[in-house]
Amino acid sequence: MHLDDLSDSIRPESIRPGPVLPAPVLPAPVRPGEGSVDLDTVREVSHAVSAAHLFIYLAPESAQEAAKFGVTDRGPAYLAFRSAAMGAVPWQVTLAAFYNFSPRAVRAMAGVWDAAPPGQWQAARFLAAGRAMRRVGVHITAGRLAEARSLIDPVVAGADYAGKVLAAANASVALPSDPLVALWQQITVVREWRGDAHLAVLADNGLGPCDCLVLHVATGRLPVALARATRRWNDAEWTAATARLVARGWLHSDTTVTNTGATVTAAGSAARERIEVETDEYCAALWAPIGDAGARRFASLIAPITDAFTAAGTFQGVRQGIRPA
Repeated sequence: MHLDDLSDSIRPESIRPGPVLPAPVLPAPVRPGEGSVDLDTVREVSHAVSAAHLFIYLAPESAQEAAKFGVTDRGPAYLAFRSAAMGAVPWQVTLAAFYNFSPRAVRAMAGVWDAAPPGQWQAARFLAAGRAMRRVGVHITAGRLAEARSLIDPVVAGADYAGKVLAAANASVALPSDPLVALWQQITVVREWRGDAHLAVLADNGLGPCDCLVLHVATGRLPVALARATRRWNDAEWTAATARLVARGWLHSDTTVTNTGATVTAAGSAARERIEVETDEYCAALWAPIGDAGARRFASLIAPITDAFTAAGTFQGVRQGIRPA
């Protein structure tokens, strides 16, 4: 039947009222993750995951692998490695996914897919991760590796990836044959999942890309020199973002573009912590498949990764504001 014929057949006089039904009773709204895993547990395992993932941005092996493609600038190499899971996307897509980088910082990655296709960047990232972990002596027994995978695999498999672009991209990547690197890639998936969720919370709180970075620096979570060098917001943009935070009462009015965190207000500190709590609330459902005990156990099983890189001094550069290799 043609659509016009169908509409002609439905005339007002042919419609007869049916019985009046009671209004449906809808369940009360539920916040993401509510009632699944304790938020203290979420924070603990999230810190463990972030710490175990972080070395890849600081280890010299990453720079060495990028140099094999002829890419020696740290910025484009970082952007290529981290966005490779998404495929050969234009830099504008990476900008959207990374959120707190300036367009000028991400535009610098133009041409990285000509140097090597994303699949080769991803393979090089795995190679760098494996080399780095073995250089610093990461040791997790086969039994503990298997146990860690038995915990993280159902988390990755059961995650809701709607709106989680970087997490979904990493979850689609075939795991490497190296058991330690495969575990690290599963860690990467859940690390990016929290990051993707965090961006939604930032947007919901009206914190734009530069604003959230200024607040991050002001609360002492990232050295200002590292933030400015890697995200590349210029003085005018940094000043404008600072002014917006002052207007919200989150920074003191004497804040300058070289702010090191001393001028955050009590309200600003509280707002930043509230954003982390809201992110925890989103992430509680992620860890529900293994519960509190499983999440805490997983955090302990991957601790040797962080411990080894800490002992090797890998994270000193971040504390001192030195750009990653």
